[in-house]
Amino acid sequence: MISLFVKGGVVMIPIVLGSFFGLMIVLERLMVFKSLKSIDNHQFTQKIFRSIKNSKFSEALDACETKLFSPLAAILKIGIERRSLPPERLEKVLEQVGNNQILKLEKHLGFLATIIAIEPLLGFLGTITGLIRAFMSWEHAGANITVNSLAGGIYEAMITTAAGLIVAIPLYLFYNYFISQIKYIANELNNYSIQLIEILSEEKENKFK
Repeated sequence: MISLFVKGGVVMIPIVLGSFFGLMIVLERLMVFKSLKSIDNHQFTQKIFRSIKNSKFSEALDACETKLFSPLAAILKIGIERRSLPPERLEKVLEQVGNNQILKLEKHLGFLATIIAIEPLLGFLGTITGLIRAFMSWEHAGANITVNSLAGGIYEAMITTAAGLIVAIPLYLFYNYFISQIKYIANELNNYSIQLIEILSEEKENKFK
């Protein structure tokens, strides 16, 4: 590996750095999404909704407090705390909270997307610089050119191209996985927010009967 790195030339430095930062982002995001999957959202929300229907708002808030790392718990907590707002106003508040939670889930993904885009370009740059080296060696050697004279530049061209793609492809797969998970969570937040507003409205109506 060290030999390949050396033969890849100076362009290998940013390629390897990009792979390191990309890997750190992937591992950090995987830990975040793994923690979210530790919660059964359906079971959790049903527990919260039962407490609301029984007017046990403190109990519902306490349950949310224990799961505040979850976007769903954060939204439910704000919804319960601001239950006195008109439904239309509460819907806008929950929408804003939901957007903020989604932004947290997207943390570092912009940087990851940049790494994915740049890695193949760095590989292509290495291809160009490697070919330039090869042609300069050819020009310098003239009629006495040998395969060994060209090998350094060709190695650089091929290794950097391969390295850029090897880094970008798996990172791209993880990026798509994270985006799909975020879309699913966003849909869940929207659905449960609507249910929360309906239940709070019903509870408010029952209170004044």
